[in-house]
Amino acid sequence: MTKIKVSAPGKLILFGEHAVLYHRPCLVAAVSQRLFLEVEKIKKNALLISAPEMKISNFTLPLEKLEKEPKELRFLVRAIKNFFKRYQLHSGLKIKTKSQFKPEYGLGSSSAVTVCTIGALAELFGIKMEKKEIFDLAYQTILEIQKIGSGFDIASALFGGIIYFVTGGKKIEKLKVKDLPLIVAYTGFKVSTPEIVKKVKREMEKNPKYYENLYNQIEKIVEKAKREIEKANWPKVGKLMLANQEILRKFKVPSLRYGLSSEVIERLIKACQKAGAYGAKLSGGGLGDCIVALGEKKKEIEKAITEAGGIPLAVKVENEGLKIENQ
Repeated sequence: MTKIKVSAPGKLILFGEHAVLYHRPCLVAAVSQRLFLEVEKIKKNALLISAPEMKISNFTLPLEKLEKEPKELRFLVRAIKNFFKRYQLHSGLKIKTKSQFKPEYGLGSSSAVTVCTIGALAELFGIKMEKKEIFDLAYQTILEIQKIGSGFDIASALFGGIIYFVTGGKKIEKLKVKDLPLIVAYTGFKVSTPEIVKKVKREMEKNPKYYENLYNQIEKIVEKAKREIEKANWPKVGKLMLANQEILRKFKVPSLRYGLSSEVIERLIKACQKAGAYGAKLSGGGLGDCIVALGEKKKEIEKAITEAGGIPLAVKVENEGLKIENQ
């Protein structure tokens, strides 16, 4: 096949953010918005890239200058570079991406594009890669760029569904869940997760016992949430969300009043609860991006979110991970 088209879902972390960076488990859900990537071999000794969501069209990068990756395309270009290096390949490529979610939502666009790139290239060059091999190469790529990360977002893009994940892919277990009454809202602004992670790391180095205790508490919540999600005990899962959120408020980050939470996140959580949600919490690095809530009264909760200044997102759990679109 001369042209390959693949797609992978975005993600939302349900439980365990930050703790998962320090060898604890988390629970992550793949979401219905997907990123699509199309690739074909070309004779020109360069990459020709179009990524409308990044406002990039017909960008050309000679193969001998792959180290000069532009910031907006660094995950895509680095994934190609690492794939070529591993399999001793060299070819011009024409690549187009199309995303169903905006990068600022924090739904894992960098991980989705990394997974898509490696999966598409494996198909294009006829190389059989197991999903764990794709995971390892994608994780290497993300770490080279961000310097820190657990890999849960890569696992989500690869496998789909709701995943119980331990740092670095030590454990990737897909839960058996039929439906999750999930409501997602965007706070209205994006915050750099790597920057927050670095701040927390600095604080942890000053007070390791305090943070180890917080991470241990989060780990217990994740283990309970895993069991209750598999039982579909949504009121209990909602309570565990609130318990996880309470711990995230206790992170001692200078100049922040609510720990890793924020005034906007707190306002949206209260609005969700008032409208009948079982529970809600921030999702991801904190301070901004998205919140997740659980509840059967979807319309009422989304209305409350809008009135509180949030933006409800039409998101549901996506069971399928990386897939070839043009088989």
